[in-house]
Amino acid sequence: MPASSVRIAPSLLSADFARLADDIAMLEAGGADWLHVDVMDGVFVPNLTFGVKVIETCRRLTRLPLDVHLMVVEPEKYFEPFAKAGADVLTIHVEAAPHLHRQVGRIKELGCRAGATLNPSTPVGALEEVAADLDLLLVMSVNPGFGGQAFIGRSVAKIAKARALLDATGSRAVLEVDGGISRDTITACWRAGADTFVAGNAIFAAADPAAEIAALRARCADVA
Repeated sequence: MPASSVRIAPSLLSADFARLADDIAMLEAGGADWLHVDVMDGVFVPNLTFGVKVIETCRRLTRLPLDVHLMVVEPEKYFEPFAKAGADVLTIHVEAAPHLHRQVGRIKELGCRAGATLNPSTPVGALEEVAADLDLLLVMSVNPGFGGQAFIGRSVAKIAKARALLDATGSRAVLEVDGGISRDTITACWRAGADTFVAGNAIFAAADPAAEIAALRARCADVA
């Protein structure tokens, strides 16, 4: 996979919301491909984050794709308001979606790309019947809920299984990884088959966040 096909999606969970416009402009100037927005309800995960108003604000501030990750119970309640607010991608958790096929279809009806997420303890096989319908498959490489967690090493093998499933089903879905992505972990994930990388702390804690985007992208290249 050429490095040019790699997407870096900075997570706004790590942004400074007192200067959100400046942070988003900085990410754009640094070459970010998407912006990742984590929506947490305090029920599915032990944290509360963003609602519709934040999505609307981000949409006014950028034309970059908004990659909205719904870490919520009953995610279908959020599809329409978040689509109207400007989300480009809506990704829901397999663990919170007993009617995943129908929910994926509804997301697409609303004009968004549809994604499904796997928690660290959820096997890739849980998506076997819907893989061909997905626009995005997200592998969580930490337990969701908080930024700044350490990468779970076994996630690399799971990414490889996810890539094999997408290939076997003819799916053209993006294969995204979220959690602990840094210069030290991104290369193994890329070699395992991922093409899209959510990075929060690694970018925003860097001395030069814009340069860090380029540094992460540069790690996704064949090394002799």
